[in-house]
Amino acid sequence: MLRLRCRILNQLQRGFFLSLLTYQKGVFTFIMYKNNNIETSDKSTPKILEDKTKSGKERDWKGKKRRSILTAEHFEKAGLHSKAERMKDCATQLVFKHTGEALKLYQAWFCKVRLCPMCNWRRSLKIAYHNKRIVETVNERENVRWLFLTLTVKNTDAESLPETISAMFEAFRRLTKYKAFKTSVRGFFRALEVTRDRDTHITEERYKKNPSYYKRQGLSVGDENPNYGTYHPHFHALLCVPASYFKNKDFYIKQSEWTSLWQKAMKLDYTPIVHIQKVKPKEKLDELETYEKDLKKAMKEQNAILEVSKYPVKDTDVIKGNKVTDENVETVLALDDALAYKRLIGYGGLLKEIHKELNLGDAEDGDLVKISEDDEVANGAFDVIARWHIGLKNYVIQGD
Repeated sequence: MLRLRCRILNQLQRGFFLSLLTYQKGVFTFIMYKNNNIETSDKSTPKILEDKTKSGKERDWKGKKRRSILTAEHFEKAGLHSKAERMKDCATQLVFKHTGEALKLYQAWFCKVRLCPMCNWRRSLKIAYHNKRIVETVNERENVRWLFLTLTVKNTDAESLPETISAMFEAFRRLTKYKAFKTSVRGFFRALEVTRDRDTHITEERYKKNPSYYKRQGLSVGDENPNYGTYHPHFHALLCVPASYFKNKDFYIKQSEWTSLWQKAMKLDYTPIVHIQKVKPKEKLDELETYEKDLKKAMKEQNAILEVSKYPVKDTDVIKGNKVTDENVETVLALDDALAYKRLIGYGGLLKEIHKELNLGDAEDGDLVKISEDDEVANGAFDVIARWHIGLKNYVIQGD
């Protein structure tokens, strides 16, 4: 027993917190926590967290946590130590309620760092749910049509990115005040997205997307990419318009007019690229995890709402690959600075009214535990606690 106490003291001196000691079949098992992460001293097979959607798809808690840890390592190297520590501790313990049919997240601590993959995954699901509710409510009450608008500017370097983004927010505000916009658009959802150009050379795929741009510069496939390392901020917007939008000349805004309006709002001396397309949303949308996954199929007619509903910051745009690199650190520093204190999503008009009426809350800075009404937990459900295991790099269920 003395030897046992000494072992405990030694572990405590190494900075561990002894949380649980059990005795089974003549063997003492220690479960210790370091920085809220679980480590076990026994060799028994741990029970891994399995959290599935109604359709049976596994929720990727493990993958998001691993990406968060990798992103935190980049923050650490970038000198952003406080945010790095918060991100490392993000969602290290998940408390679920078992309803008999499924697990429902009940308690967790999320770091809320803007570039955290775990938090952004939860934000995406919440935005998807909010837009699902809003679009369905509008469709039930009103006879409307939906448009998907993309507004762009020229790529910019890291130093000019904050100024460019601020100018874009002000320009979008001006755009919504123009007579043509106010006459034709009944409501909107807009999201700012920023990507970094990581292609060192012009690929065939990117050349096909904009051949005139490269021809004007005398460039072809295989040449050095003039935009390598620059950032591409752009808006995605979901617009709610009258049912007669395409038939009534007082409502209809042509592609060229949208381009002119955005050029005017941004005060640009060049013609920006603007896309506008008709959307036919589904009457009922799928469950949130499937809904979020379908974002990858953006620009297809029935999935256009899904494209604009995603949270603007994707971890694959921030961190490329699975190792800490100088290029990734540069991206972290640039985006962390440029996106600080910015509201990346916003609603206006009818959609803002419905959002308020439905009391949907704040998807960016609000609660990331309860995402939808499906997350309500009935009385009597029992707890299932999962902790991040730093050795297994997975979530392990604590003892029954």
